[in-house]
Amino acid sequence: MYSRVFSTTSAHITLFHNFDDDTLSELHSTVKVDDYLTIPKYKESVREKFLRELIHTARLAYNAKNEANPTILAFRKRNHRTVKLKLFYALVTLAAKRFKKYESILKLERKYDQSLKRNPFFKDVQELLKKACPDVVFCTHQRALKAPTVFMAARDLGLSTATVIYSWDNIPKARLALRADKYLVWSQYMKTELERMYPEIATEKVVVTGTPQFEFYNNPKNIIERSKFYETYGLDSQKKLICFSGDDVKTSPYDPHYLNDLAESLSKDAEHYQIIFRRCPVDLSGRYDWVVNKFPDLIIEIPPLWNFNSKVWTAVYPVFEDVKLLVSLAYYCDAVLNVGSTMAFDFGMFDKPCVYINYDHVPDKNWSVNTIYRYQHFRSMPSKKAVYWLNSKEEIAQLMAEVVGDKKTEIGDWFEVVLNHVDTASDKIIKELV
Repeated sequence: MYSRVFSTTSAHITLFHNFDDDTLSELHSTVKVDDYLTIPKYKESVREKFLRELIHTARLAYNAKNEANPTILAFRKRNHRTVKLKLFYALVTLAAKRFKKYESILKLERKYDQSLKRNPFFKDVQELLKKACPDVVFCTHQRALKAPTVFMAARDLGLSTATVIYSWDNIPKARLALRADKYLVWSQYMKTELERMYPEIATEKVVVTGTPQFEFYNNPKNIIERSKFYETYGLDSQKKLICFSGDDVKTSPYDPHYLNDLAESLSKDAEHYQIIFRRCPVDLSGRYDWVVNKFPDLIIEIPPLWNFNSKVWTAVYPVFEDVKLLVSLAYYCDAVLNVGSTMAFDFGMFDKPCVYINYDHVPDKNWSVNTIYRYQHFRSMPSKKAVYWLNSKEEIAQLMAEVVGDKKTEIGDWFEVVLNHVDTASDKIIKELV
């Protein structure tokens, strides 16, 4: 929404939303929107939820077998808090064993569609769309809970529909909940992957447009002026800046310990380094506090600029200033370090190296970096030389010296696989919509 997708078109834009007033005010000051339409209240029935989770589980099992990659199963919901939820998902898992053939999964999806149509929400949405009569209904997140019904109502009214695959790692996770006339993807690699995992989708419906999120890096106006940036965050211009970008607790439960390892290793050479810590925007757990407090002069925390005023999860979002902050971090920092994060591409926009942490902090039967790097989306990496690999705590000091000195990675080759049309994605997307 912050990109050029909507700002460069003369089309009438209606935002079909569930945002609160604060969110709308923020968007209105930055984004071109001509009209607003509130999505009706939706209450998912038990049958709908059961079918949705059953399809998800069955597709994960199918993808894991078809791709010969058991790590795909890691995206099943686990660790349920209540007995009721544990029983519910146990029944889902049991039922999913009956749906191993792809044809049976498609039958489940048809049942799910029928169930959605019986929900009063379907008629409410259809009435709104009849009155609004848009030429195109566009969804920016393929797994939004209300989107399947909205798109079904649009389809029944003969309206055109389009959606994007939200991120490079989303397709194997089996959360493509809606059916559209067009699916806009980042790259040819994603197009091939989508067609392989959803063979019922015709190839002409999958369009490679790129993603607009990386266009911001090509606009100098998004780079905060150097003296202002360094002064605002108390940075030392004489030191090398290493950005530690945090993951969520599920992806990397030992992240604080990795940050501690980095700080302990670089503290011996603190006159040459500062560590910039940017946590995962939705991680408000405070789990890093003990490390940041332990190294107050070495670790500089620069929190993401996200709006959390709303109690509604879908209204948690980055303000536009966070776009500039992230671009500036990638521009001024000498390297980024994390556990398998997409930040490799953000920093790669400025040819900055990424270091992937590749050792387990402690033995844990439930988690390992070895599982992370076997995830399906990492198969897109044409060479291990696309990033640096940190294989032990003992390597940190030497590797950091090498990284900030040479910057010899082949991130560009990985870019070409995962990201197409980096400079023109907005133009291509709007062309497909209007």
